[in-house]
Amino acid sequence: MPQRDGITEPWGARRPYGPGEHWPTRVDSYLADGVTPESVQRWVRSAAVLHSNGDGLDIAVRDSRIVGVRGRSDDRVNRGRLDPKDLFGWQANSASDRLTTPLVRRHGELVEASWDEAMDHIVRRSRELLDEQGPGALGFYTSGQLFAEEYYALAAVARGGIGTNHLDGNTRLCTATAAAALKESFGCDGQPASYTDVDHADVIALFGHNVAETQAVLWSRILDRLAGPEPPALLCVDPREMPVAQAATLHLAPLPGSNVALMNGLLHEIIENGWVDRGYVERCTVGYDDLAATVADYPPERVAEICGLEPAQIREAGRLLGTAERLLCTVLQGFYQSHQAAAAAVQVNNLVLLRGMLGKPGAGVLQMNGQPTAENTRECGADGDLTGFRNWANDEHVAELAKLWNVDVSRIPHYGPPTHLMQMLRYAENGSLRFLWVSATNPAVSLPDLHRIRSILAQDRLFLVVQDAFRTETAELADVVLPAAMWGEKTGTFTNADRTVHLSEKAVEPPGQARADLDIFLDYARRMDLRDADGAPFPAWTDAELAFEAWKRASRGRPCDYSGLSYRKLREVSGIQWPCTEERPDGTERLYTDGKFFAAPDYCESYGRDLVTGAPTEPVEYQAMNPSGKAMLKAAGYLQPHERPDEAHPFLLINGRTIHHFHTRTKTGRAPQLDAAAPEVWLEVSEADAAAAGLSEGDLAEVSTPRGAVRAHVRLGGIREGVLFLPFHYSYWDVDHAASKDGDRAANELTFTDCDPVSKQPLFKVAAAALRKVGDEQPAPTIAPAHTTVHEELVTGATR
Repeated sequence: MPQRDGITEPWGARRPYGPGEHWPTRVDSYLADGVTPESVQRWVRSAAVLHSNGDGLDIAVRDSRIVGVRGRSDDRVNRGRLDPKDLFGWQANSASDRLTTPLVRRHGELVEASWDEAMDHIVRRSRELLDEQGPGALGFYTSGQLFAEEYYALAAVARGGIGTNHLDGNTRLCTATAAAALKESFGCDGQPASYTDVDHADVIALFGHNVAETQAVLWSRILDRLAGPEPPALLCVDPREMPVAQAATLHLAPLPGSNVALMNGLLHEIIENGWVDRGYVERCTVGYDDLAATVADYPPERVAEICGLEPAQIREAGRLLGTAERLLCTVLQGFYQSHQAAAAAVQVNNLVLLRGMLGKPGAGVLQMNGQPTAENTRECGADGDLTGFRNWANDEHVAELAKLWNVDVSRIPHYGPPTHLMQMLRYAENGSLRFLWVSATNPAVSLPDLHRIRSILAQDRLFLVVQDAFRTETAELADVVLPAAMWGEKTGTFTNADRTVHLSEKAVEPPGQARADLDIFLDYARRMDLRDADGAPFPAWTDAELAFEAWKRASRGRPCDYSGLSYRKLREVSGIQWPCTEERPDGTERLYTDGKFFAAPDYCESYGRDLVTGAPTEPVEYQAMNPSGKAMLKAAGYLQPHERPDEAHPFLLINGRTIHHFHTRTKTGRAPQLDAAAPEVWLEVSEADAAAAGLSEGDLAEVSTPRGAVRAHVRLGGIREGVLFLPFHYSYWDVDHAASKDGDRAANELTFTDCDPVSKQPLFKVAAAALRKVGDEQPAPTIAPAHTTVHEELVTGATR
């Protein structure tokens, strides 16, 4: 079993193939030193947990330890391939600084405690606050990395047991706009397209989606198409010249914050040139006239001025999109974390609808996720959604869930919209939210305007519970820390960005007293003595498989129907797409193949919002606008960002990800190969801007905004002039809790408190910034595949 160098060859060798052909297999693997395939004692089924692609893999176990991974050749998602984080990230499970016992704060210090002591402390404070203030005093903030079974349990405990409206996930930071855009256009969440559409498309358009670094195996699939006969044309929309841009047929680099103007300009070209599928639009959509009237005001000349592009580029992009026979569009953080996020993402849906590009091979849209189980967070209701893609504003849906849970409908809070994270933090700031349980996420690094966030989390009046595998920056602020099992140490299902469900089996025992998140949530429910209407313990299930069966019942009849799935089936088939039912036992490759949508007024997940103000649409308005449940074309005019460059802060700062790390490096920073590849933050600057500031490659620079300053070594890149980039993974300390020698390195010290009016997703990509040199040249800050690879190498797979 050959082992490739996943750092210098992040996308591996090419396996070219043509349109309509099956993607050839290529099995990647990595085993620890001294371990051979023959010495592996067990291979345990799982899938990747450090990105949203959902790569199917097997975990190698020897002497009760994880010792490596290999891709599964029969998996529908990756056909055996693994990305760098897949190959090396598993080593975090064996890190020496794992949390192995609960911690409780005594006299200002976190000290070891028993599970009974820790849970009694949590339960006592929960009951005190319920008696004093009611359920609104308690909030829960979770992850996009747990299993469906765990999200479903948390949703049941928080909504049906405690009765709080304050439950959200860190999917608010990465995928809330994906969900919002799908609801606005189709009445419901759920990705219309499939990864297999890459095999058929003749044009692939990536809008703010750095797929080469965020979903490296999906990029390998695209590269293999590009290397084969009749390759697709590629459109890249991104202010940086990353690998996708290098391989693209056309690269548009708009100014951050101008995405709505750009999309309106592209839609203008589609309509102006008669590239609209009129029959499809009339048969399957509502809202065309309003959309056409809005985009008529966005000719290429006006859009070029707003976006900092040439009119000819916009016309060329319009022609590429408008003449495609099979158009696949993808969207990610470049749109989701920027100004007018939901409005911009909805315009991509509009593009696909105008072209009639839904429900057939090679045609569709993927409003991507940023995390491995973000789809499950939304489906199960562990964020701002109601379990099973039900509609918060539909009393019958709430009553249906209450009946399913056997609780009084009044216990499920539905007096108003669920509380999103940024509002929860405001409540904690003003003292009305007094208890916050954070599981599997690190908000002290990942949220915007970190000085404010840390001050909120550190309040004496806020009781903070942190459930994690490591003593993170957030855990250091907690009143109670609970040691959690990681991937590979528990069993459950998770669903990727194209609705593919995988089963992840328990391979090894968690260290010390660490426990599965499901067990912790259920233990809390038992200690709180939560009961259903008949007085039985609530939730009723006691293990992962029983929780999965309960989740299947909750999903039955809803768009995300899991009723045809089982652990047995998922042990036999490597990845199945929902909806999976008795009628569709093999799953569903694409949604909306018949031009029918989950948008009927009595069935839809949401009645939608105004794309500019965020004001909710009333049920009677929705009924009048869309009585037949068609897809919805929704327009939005361009507005200027709230924070704009000025004389003191002439640059626009964006932040994002790098291929070697995931989120706040809690796991990837503990994998030696990944940490060595990108140990320190860097600042990406265009050559012209660097020259004007007297900066060279490797110099130490300071980038500052009205919120703070970060020092980082310079990387000269293809980023457009006037824009700076920082990866957001780093904090003021490294994984060994040693302070950075160059000072603060957390990108979110610089971002501001603002969010999209529709999705409530924080904005990370439109901060006004200043730049200055503070130190001379140092060694190159990181390995940089995005800047050392040319188009020919990307397509051929040549080694650098």
